[in-house]
Amino acid sequence: MASESTLRFGAQTDEVTSLLRIVNMVRTGEATTRPEIGRVTGLGRGVVTQRVDQAIEMGYLEDGEFGPSSGGRAPRTLRFRSERGRIIVCALGALHIHVGIMALDGDVQDQTHRAWDISRGPAESLDTVMEMIDELLGRNPEADVWAVTVGVPGPVDFESGRPVAPPIMPGWNGFDVRKRFEQRFEAPVWVDNDVNLLAFGERARRGVAQLDLIYVKIGSGIGAGLLSQGHVHRGANGAAGDIGHVRVRDSEEPCRCGKIGCLEAVASGWALVRDATAAVADGASGALARIMAAGDQLTPEHVSVGATDGDALAISLIQRSARVAGESIATLVNVFNPSVIVIGGAVASAGEVFLAEVRQRVYELSLPLATRDLSIVNSANDVREPLRGGAELAREQLFDVTFPRWFAGGRPTIESAHPGDV
Repeated sequence: MASESTLRFGAQTDEVTSLLRIVNMVRTGEATTRPEIGRVTGLGRGVVTQRVDQAIEMGYLEDGEFGPSSGGRAPRTLRFRSERGRIIVCALGALHIHVGIMALDGDVQDQTHRAWDISRGPAESLDTVMEMIDELLGRNPEADVWAVTVGVPGPVDFESGRPVAPPIMPGWNGFDVRKRFEQRFEAPVWVDNDVNLLAFGERARRGVAQLDLIYVKIGSGIGAGLLSQGHVHRGANGAAGDIGHVRVRDSEEPCRCGKIGCLEAVASGWALVRDATAAVADGASGALARIMAAGDQLTPEHVSVGATDGDALAISLIQRSARVAGESIATLVNVFNPSVIVIGGAVASAGEVFLAEVRQRVYELSLPLATRDLSIVNSANDVREPLRGGAELAREQLFDVTFPRWFAGGRPTIESAHPGDV
C-alpha cells in the first residue's frame, strides 16, 4: 500500500496511479464492482481489494447494493460519494445571471436566475452573484464547496481566470474574477467563456469522450465553443470561437465592439431588435409592432417567438440572421471538420425557421467531405445547460487534471488547482 508521504505529495507510483484510476472508474461508471475493476485494469484480486479498501477509508467510495450474479455469489457494487462536496456554477450572460449548486456527479441541486446587464461592471455584477450564491447556500447548507466555475460572455485567459478585451463587458478587461471567488470560498475556481460551458454541457449530455463538436450560441451576442476530441479548444489568448466579430461581406453596420460589419452587428439578438424597431417605425405591422405599440421593450425572444408564430417581419429577420450566421459557420466547418454543430441561444430558439437556413448555407458553402457525416441540430434549450456544463468543466479539472495533487488530503485546494500561482 502507498505510504502516507507518497500519498501526500501525489507521487505517480503504480500504487497511487491505480488507486486514482479505480476511484475514477467507479465515479464515471466504467466499473462498479470489484470483479469488474479487476477485469478492466488487469490487477489481481488482492490488489483490487486493497485499493478499494483504501479508497473507502479515504472517503471517496462506499459499498452499495449487490449487483447481478454471474453464477456465483452476487458482487457488491461500489459508488462514488458525490455528496461529499459540491460545485458552484455562475453563468453570466449579457443580460442575465444564472447560479446553481451541483453535486460532484453533475446533478443540479438548486438554482436561481436574475435579469442583469453585464455592462454594469465587475464589482456590481459579482456582488450580485455573491448574493445569489448566499441565497442558495442558505437553502442548501449540507456539504462543503469543492469548486467554483464562472462563465462570462467574452474571451478569457483560462490560466489566470481574467477576461481579455471582452467587447461587451466594459471594465472587465484583466479583472481578477478568480481571486474574488477564491477569497470567498477557499476552493479552486475556473473561469471560462460562457459558450465553452455550453460545449461542456453537450459533451456531458451525449456521453461521448472523443467528440468533435461546435456549439454556436446566437443570442444577444454570438460565439462558438469548440470541442476537439472531447477537449475544449480555447486558443492562445482565449479568443478561439469568437465568431461574433468576424467581418460580414458588404456590411457597414456599426458593432458594439467599435468595429464595422461584424457578424454580431448583423445577426445577433440586439441587431434583430434594432432592425425590427426600424421596420416598425417605417410602417411594418404584425406581432412585433403590436408589442411595441403596447409600450413593451422588444427583445430577441419576441422576434424568435414571432417567427415561430408566423409573423412575416420576424420570419424575415430570423432567416436573414441564419443565412449570414450560416456563412460563418460554414467556414468553421471547413477549418474544424466537426461531426456535430449545435445551435443555441435566444435567436436560434426560433427552431427550424432558423436551423433550415443555417443548414442550407453550410451545405452550400462547405466542402462535401467536411459535411459528409455532419449533423446540425438545435440545442436542448434547457436553462440548466450552462450549469451542467460548468459542473462538467470543474469535474474535468478536479478528477482528470488535478486529482493526483490533492486526493491525499481528502478535498481539493486552491494550491492544488493552480500551483503556479503560489
